Amino acid sequence: MLHEHQTPCPYCGERFTAYIDLSQGNQQTIEDCYVCCRPIEFIIESDGQSLIRVDTFTDDENAF
Repeated sequence: MLHEHQTPCPYCGERFTAYIDLSQGNQQTIEDCYVCCRPIEFIIESDGQSLIRVDTFTDDENAF
């Protein structure tokens, strides 16, 4: 089940749509910004059916 999530890029600030597979539960993934092409780390919390929280980080920020 894909969920559309609007998020700002932590580098350039432009908003874009990220598609999140909620069936994967909690996950960590890296995707490039569709605007500036820099890598964004996504930390996703999901109960498998609904999105609970999404945090985004640059590759030089420490997510933990």
